[in-house]
Amino acid sequence: MQRQILLRTAAALALVAVAGGIAACKRDEAVAREPTPPRVQVDRVTFQPSETARTFVGVVQPRYETDLGFRVAGKVVERPVNVGDPVRKGDLVARLDTTDLRLQVESTEAELAAATSSLAQAAADERRYAGLRSSGFAAAADYDRKKAARDEAEGRAKRARRSLELARNQLEYGELRASADGVVTAAPVEAGQVVAIGQAVVRVAQTIEREALVALPETWLADAPAASAVVRLWSQDVRPYRASLRELSPQADPATRTYAARFRIEEAGPEAAFGMTATVTLTRQEQVAAAQVPLSAIVNRGAGPHVYVVDPRTETLLERPVTVATFGSRTAAVTDGLSDGETIVTLGVQKLEAGRKVRPLPLR
Repeated sequence: MQRQILLRTAAALALVAVAGGIAACKRDEAVAREPTPPRVQVDRVTFQPSETARTFVGVVQPRYETDLGFRVAGKVVERPVNVGDPVRKGDLVARLDTTDLRLQVESTEAELAAATSSLAQAAADERRYAGLRSSGFAAAADYDRKKAARDEAEGRAKRARRSLELARNQLEYGELRASADGVVTAAPVEAGQVVAIGQAVVRVAQTIEREALVALPETWLADAPAASAVVRLWSQDVRPYRASLRELSPQADPATRTYAARFRIEEAGPEAAFGMTATVTLTRQEQVAAAQVPLSAIVNRGAGPHVYVVDPRTETLLERPVTVATFGSRTAAVTDGLSDGETIVTLGVQKLEAGRKVRPLPLR
């Protein structure tokens, strides 16, 4: 009996030992299967005052540029101006063949003469029948017919006068004259060409105001109206011109994703020729602190720019949304979302995810 008890005890101890060995093996396998935290390159966030001024390249353009066209159709017989010629208000820039227009004037003059003669005859008949009616020698119906004939003759004469005025106006429209002082920038029509009503014959740029046209990125869209602007010509970089924002496009260009802005150049004279290269320097009124973050540290999966911050206690990743003021060739200026001194991952962020444990490389 005692021998059986000893055998059972030995068997139980053996089972416990085997079970412990199996559990230890499983723990070793679990440890072996647990992935090693990856090594990541990190950098420390440092906020510094961002740039308050930036220069944009543009071109000098006129404030007003008008396409001049005839108000009547016809054949161009003369165009005394060429591209680059200065013109004064009222100068002749093109002329049509006015033969048909003159004939129209002569025709309406003849119609007016006939209408005037008919009106005189109808008025005389009306006065005569008025006297006969008062004497009792004419019926009232006859007088009414004469009065109606006189009224109709008056309407025809008035219509003839208006037709003559229109014909004379069209004869004047046969000469195209400059509407303001300026310079000819385009002349797409040559003498001998038949033009339609309103077709552009000469383009005149007024010289009273000159502007610099530049393309602004979206990061300067909010600061441009309040920023101070200075314009310099590439041909003479010594003299700066004061400038003010006159027009800012509300829609970005679909190709460049920039916004067209026009800056009026103060006190610009003929030295600022149209088409010259100009640089517009914008200076922000307020200085904003920004951290220069490598572009490789920013990830955007459709919800805006984010960066991965390394928790200094657990060495796990925290996904943090950030506000980017400007994008450079290698870095981006982050103005919000990070704190000074935090550690962020700067390489391989596309393969990481929030909550993952990492092993940061030593800071350089």
